[in-house]
Amino acid sequence: MSWSYLVRGIVIGFSIAAPVGPIGVLCIRRTLAEGRAAGFVTGLGAATADTIYGFIAAFGLTALTDLLVGGQTLIRLIGGAFLLYLGIRTIRAEPAERAARLRGTGLLGAYATTFILTLTNPMTILSFVAIFATIGVGTSHSNPLAPASLVLGVFLGSALWWLSLSGTMGLLRARFDAGPLRWVNRVSGGIITAFGVAAMLSVIRL
Repeated sequence: MSWSYLVRGIVIGFSIAAPVGPIGVLCIRRTLAEGRAAGFVTGLGAATADTIYGFIAAFGLTALTDLLVGGQTLIRLIGGAFLLYLGIRTIRAEPAERAARLRGTGLLGAYATTFILTLTNPMTILSFVAIFATIGVGTSHSNPLAPASLVLGVFLGSALWWLSLSGTMGLLRARFDAGPLRWVNRVSGGIITAFGVAAMLSVIRL
């Protein structure tokens, strides 16, 4: 274990996860509607996908990186369509129904949706490649434990952000009854839908 690279990975993972995007909106909305566990698991799906992309970048899997970036048009279309679906479904969701669905496969579904959504943004891997290159990781390194420590740190840092976000929003959950939650659904659904539209329009500029 390379502790210095582990710490760097934590900082990188936290920093990449922190900007508010569609995953952040989903995390906030699910925490308010379904509780901290749903919100944290939502973020954990994104953290897992970030870790996979971090692994590819840290271990210099350039062929796979080129494949993902080369196919980004189709991947973005799929991701954009998925965001549109989630956004419209969120707008139409009734608070009571959403809370009831947390049981059974609810947590697995929350994890899977954000895992897939994060994977449909292949440009994330380029962010990792650029960041890792500046600290000497990505092709070869004198310390063989550096890439593994960095990747583990990315996961821990990303998970830490989602734990913090879901925990903070969980403290506010008691203040939201069915009325305010209905507006949370509408606003967050509208934002997610807008992200979906933007993702699909971005394909035109590729």
